[in-house]
Amino acid sequence: MLTLLLTVHISSGTLGLLTGPLAMLVPKRRGWHPRIGRIYLICMALICASAIGLTIMQPALWWLAVIAAATWVAALAGWQVRRSRPPGWLPWHISLLCGSYISLVTALFVVNLGVHAFIAWVLPTAVGSPLIARAAYRAATGRSRWQAVQGRPGPSQVLPPPPEGLPSPEAALLSPRST
Repeated sequence: MLTLLLTVHISSGTLGLLTGPLAMLVPKRRGWHPRIGRIYLICMALICASAIGLTIMQPALWWLAVIAAATWVAALAGWQVRRSRPPGWLPWHISLLCGSYISLVTALFVVNLGVHAFIAWVLPTAVGSPLIARAAYRAATGRSRWQAVQGRPGPSQVLPPPPEGLPSPEAALLSPRST
C-alpha cells in the first residue's frame, strides 16, 4: 500500500509540476488552458489524497498532509473563482492557482532538501510571490505583457476616483508622512 501511495503521490506531483507552468504559458482562452488546468486540478486532488494516506501510514509526515491540503484548497478556490466570475475574479484566479503551484514547489524542495532546510520553505515563496503579484496586477489593470513592455496604459488602467475624504493613490505616495 505504501508503494502505491508513493507512486501516485510522486507521479501526480511530477505531472502537476509540469502542467502548472504549461497552464501559465499557454494562451488564456478556450482550448489548452482549461484542459491543462483540469489536469492540474486532478493532480492536486491526487496529491492531497495520497498525502493523507501517507500521513496515516507514517504520522511523522504530518507536514506533508498540511502542505497538500493547502495546495489543493488554493487550486480549488482558484478554479471556483473562475467558474463563478465575481467582479475582479481574474487576479484572484491567478493568485490562488499560482499560489498552489508555489506550495507544490515548496513541498518538492522540503522533501528533497529536508524539513529543517529553511531555504526550502522560504525560497519558492520569495521568488514566486512577486511574480504572482505582477501577473495579478496586470490582470487587474488590463495591461498586457506587450503594453507593459512598451510602457503603454491598458484599457482598464484608468481607475475611478477614490471615495470622498481619501487622497488619490498618487497623492498618498507623494505626501510626507507624519510620525
